[in-house]
Amino acid sequence: LITAAFRDTPHPGDAVLQGSFEGDEPFAIAAAFAGKHNWGEPTAAFLDQHYTALSFLSEAGLRFWLPAYLCADVRGELTTADPLFGLIHGFSVMQVELPNDAGGITLHRSGGDVLLGPPRYGAMTWEDASRHRLSVFCREEAAAIVAYLHWRTRHDDSVHEAPRITVALDRFWRDRAEHAPPHTDLAAY
Repeated sequence: LITAAFRDTPHPGDAVLQGSFEGDEPFAIAAAFAGKHNWGEPTAAFLDQHYTALSFLSEAGLRFWLPAYLCADVRGELTTADPLFGLIHGFSVMQVELPNDAGGITLHRSGGDVLLGPPRYGAMTWEDASRHRLSVFCREEAAAIVAYLHWRTRHDDSVHEAPRITVALDRFWRDRAEHAPPHTDLAAY
């Protein structure tokens, strides 16, 4: 299903693979994927070596390289890389209690309606950012991602992530798989 959905996804071009220009890691990730134009070629070892790639590639790079990670994950070949995070992060609010300097506890929240960082991103929330980043997937690609997410809810290692997967499916992915432009519309453009 993943292979069929992403079969005709075009390579965006090496010049647009880098998604961030902060720090050295995004440049290193883009350089590692430059010159590779078939998402089915990298080995699981290569994908594991570049386990942060899905966070640092551009939206176009994410769209092109995600199926490599999904297929390797379904085959049980990944040991470090986990494509799940980038597909569900931002839709659920996560809370963590951390000790503070005053000897108390500070509650840190991330995801959902939590602001991303007003000085830089204004009123953008984590969910807004996730929706923007993941809106690159056409209907067929999103349907394959939905199938993958359902598979992950049944996967032994993902049981604790099932509630977050369900929220991401309900808040974004199911609608995307039903209403996103089909691949033919993208190709015709």
